Amino acid sequence: MSSRLAGSCALIVFAFCLVQGIRADNSFTTTVGRALVGMAATFGVGLLVGLVAQRMLDENVKAEERRLKKQSEGVVEDR
Repeated sequence: MSSRLAGSCALIVFAFCLVQGIRADNSFTTTVGRALVGMAATFGVGLLVGLVAQRMLDENVKAEERRLKKQSEGVVEDR
């Protein structure tokens, strides 16, 4: 999940940077260089956000499993 999120965000930023570089009449080297830097930075941030989201999701699933297990054993808790 985290690598998909990071890759998707990085490609979106890369395309956006290319379009903006072309609109600003920058040279090819400048446009592609800045787009690559933006893509690399966004990939790192997206990977970090994806890992945090995955951990959060895993913790919530484990907590729900424990709650359901206790409920099936007859122990009812209100949160």
